[in-house]
Amino acid sequence: MGAVFALIDCNNFYVSCEQVFDPSLRRRPVVVLSNNDGCVVARSPEAKALGIKMGVLLFQIQHLIDAHEVQVYSSNYALYGDMSQRVVLEQFTPEVERYSIDEAFLDLTGCKYDSYCELGVEIKDRVLQWMGVPITIGIAETKTLAKLVNQLAKKSEKAAGVFDLTHSKYQEIALGRTPVEDIWGIGPAYARRLRSSSINTALALRDVDTRWARKMMTVVGARIVMELRGVSCLPLEKCPPPKKSISCTRSFPVAIKELDELREPMAVYATRVAERLREAGLAASAMFVFIETSSHASGAQHVGATTIKMVYPTNSTQELLQQALEALGRIYKPGYDYRRAGIILHGLVPADQLTGRLFSNEVMEKFKLIMPVMDRLNRKYGRDTVRFGVARPNGRWRTKAEHSSPHYTTRLSDVLTLY
Repeated sequence: MGAVFALIDCNNFYVSCEQVFDPSLRRRPVVVLSNNDGCVVARSPEAKALGIKMGVLLFQIQHLIDAHEVQVYSSNYALYGDMSQRVVLEQFTPEVERYSIDEAFLDLTGCKYDSYCELGVEIKDRVLQWMGVPITIGIAETKTLAKLVNQLAKKSEKAAGVFDLTHSKYQEIALGRTPVEDIWGIGPAYARRLRSSSINTALALRDVDTRWARKMMTVVGARIVMELRGVSCLPLEKCPPPKKSISCTRSFPVAIKELDELREPMAVYATRVAERLREAGLAASAMFVFIETSSHASGAQHVGATTIKMVYPTNSTQELLQQALEALGRIYKPGYDYRRAGIILHGLVPADQLTGRLFSNEVMEKFKLIMPVMDRLNRKYGRDTVRFGVARPNGRWRTKAEHSSPHYTTRLSDVLTLY
């Protein structure tokens, strides 16, 4: 028996998370919006039935919202991320790859069940019972096929959320019904190139010569062809690759002109990236800071950006905050309507491998002790319970979230109370 993979996909995940804590939302049209409440990024089946498309702007569907009492929510990423971590799959197999916030690959090779479909049904029922989140499972010999089968499972009422095409005689039919652009790893450019060569389906791509596929789409294309043939070329990645960068970038709901006001979001972004560094056990050697106007707005345009190379790799909020604000002062130009800013950290190294500094100072040594204490307090009592004074988190630049749900699992004051 060769390799067998399952792709677990949480259905309409953001909407499902909202429905877990508010059962009145079930069987009702619900949408979740992107940052700044701009466009739709998740829909319930009932919202899809109304014709609401992914990515549509909120104001464009206001008539549907009013006519059909569509429930609208801002993205609550703290809740969704925490719920994702609570979907425990390791009880079924230790071979789990967390692919995204709502997807995971499982290696089922050697699992002792009468059938993989039976195992899939047990996983689906257990996750629904424990978490209240519905999932769909696609099972096949490779990760690419499992991804493809998962999409078919979503469309099949007969599959009831679990579709096993391992060594199935129906595999060719499934491949023949899958457009080439729906294959995992085939982007729009590759899809156009393949269609221009009359390769319109997954079945047609499976049957091309691997040398031709490599010439058309590099080694990635050759691997996809082999995966479609049932030959596993993409092993499970249980340990995610090391981060190459950590960033915090945001658009403002309003234009900001003044340097003093820009200092507030920049300080908050420096605080966030420093927290993420320490959480990952990393330190940064370089920092990229930018501010920019909106390319879609009328008026003068300006993009200010600079890269700072740190004398020593650091994950100290105090040091990153100081460098970010100094950089902001250099790139800022008065008279422009800035609508976006951010910080991107590069040159990441393990924090536990840092060597001592040649010219250490008393302030730096104190902050090395303070940072872990701040992190513990903010985890226990809520983000920004302890912060630097300049990092005010509630300015008018703050990302708009007018329809946000409570932080049910990550903020003590928002935990549901039963009376």
